[in-house]
Amino acid sequence: MGLLDKLKGELVDIIEWIDDSRSTLAWRFPRYQNEIKNGAQLIVREGQKAVFVYRGALADQFEPGHYELKSENLPIMSTLQGWKHGFDSPFRSEVYFINTRPVTDLRWGTPQPVTVRDPDFKMVQIRANGLCVVKIADIETFLKEVIGTDSAVEADEIAELLRRVISMAFSDMVLETGLGAIDLQGQQVALSGKLAEFVQERVDDEFGLEIPEMTMNISLPDEITQAMTRGVAKGVEASGFVENVDLNKYQQAQAANAMLAAAENEGGSVMGDMMQMGMGAVMAGQMAQSMPGMGANQQVAPQQQQAAPAPTAAPAPPPLPGQTMYHVDHGGQPGGPYNMAQMQAGIGNGQVTGQTLVWSHGMAGWAAAQTVPQLQALFATPPPMPPRSATPPPVPPSPAAG
Repeated sequence: MGLLDKLKGELVDIIEWIDDSRSTLAWRFPRYQNEIKNGAQLIVREGQKAVFVYRGALADQFEPGHYELKSENLPIMSTLQGWKHGFDSPFRSEVYFINTRPVTDLRWGTPQPVTVRDPDFKMVQIRANGLCVVKIADIETFLKEVIGTDSAVEADEIAELLRRVISMAFSDMVLETGLGAIDLQGQQVALSGKLAEFVQERVDDEFGLEIPEMTMNISLPDEITQAMTRGVAKGVEASGFVENVDLNKYQQAQAANAMLAAAENEGGSVMGDMMQMGMGAVMAGQMAQSMPGMGANQQVAPQQQQAAPAPTAAPAPPPLPGQTMYHVDHGGQPGGPYNMAQMQAGIGNGQVTGQTLVWSHGMAGWAAAQTVPQLQALFATPPPMPPRSATPPPVPPSPAAG
């Protein structure tokens, strides 16, 4: 320090800190050889604390206000320096201003993903980030562990320290809760307070800091987010159908779509052919119901066509209760269920053979169709016709006329 600074230090008798950055946590007042005059003016503004340090030991502390430095308001300093009757000459002491306002814009994030066991998606790697509010709670601990001999401490200097602490605290919190990835994301607001408690336990006695508040945002992998989006969309679509669509018509449409997809199979599969037969029967039935008496009207006599139209036929009754339905093995893929008429049609055109595996409710397992008692009659073939003689037998003579 030059002569000008020395003279300025001797003339200046006001000790204060003017800072509007809100990012400085502690600042040491610069003074030549740390000399302070008797009667110097100390100004501590709101959001600040002034502490005197003598030979590394914390001395007097001052709350916001305007003070005249005398031995009466420096009791600890008087004891440390042995002032029995006050002091007239300058005394040496370091003066630190501590920012007591919270720093609210400290951002944090997990540098590496944290693996979580999820009941739905098994092992999932999640990330988390958010904001952390930090303030100085214990000045003496902060002075010893953080400030040391530095002339100033910025928020950025403790940000990296806090990020490491928060990352480890987040891993411990996830392990303790035992929640899956989906539940962690769903409860992230409530878990933010719990994470603040985990961090507080690691920075209060160690660094003299306090964590009044934390925010947390948990991020899931893109694959899981997309799967959840598809599941929600399907659920909303199904819910809308249930509320707004006739379920009977919806089931009929779904069955028609399945039959159409099987019928369009170019591989000529057994199931596709059987579906084609069933779809043709259904379409014929629907046409008969939509145009009742159409076939009969084409065959009636002209005089009957001029008669009154026949009453509308009643719709076809539903399948009889207790009707046995069968599932058929289609190249390793089960198909059906099919009723007895459909099974008979498939057996008749050779698409279902006696060795084709079938299963029905009540059967212990899949079995060859020809071994199922209810289907054995469908495989029965009539015996061969008796051989015809080469020449017909002679006609017996007619009786003589009387």
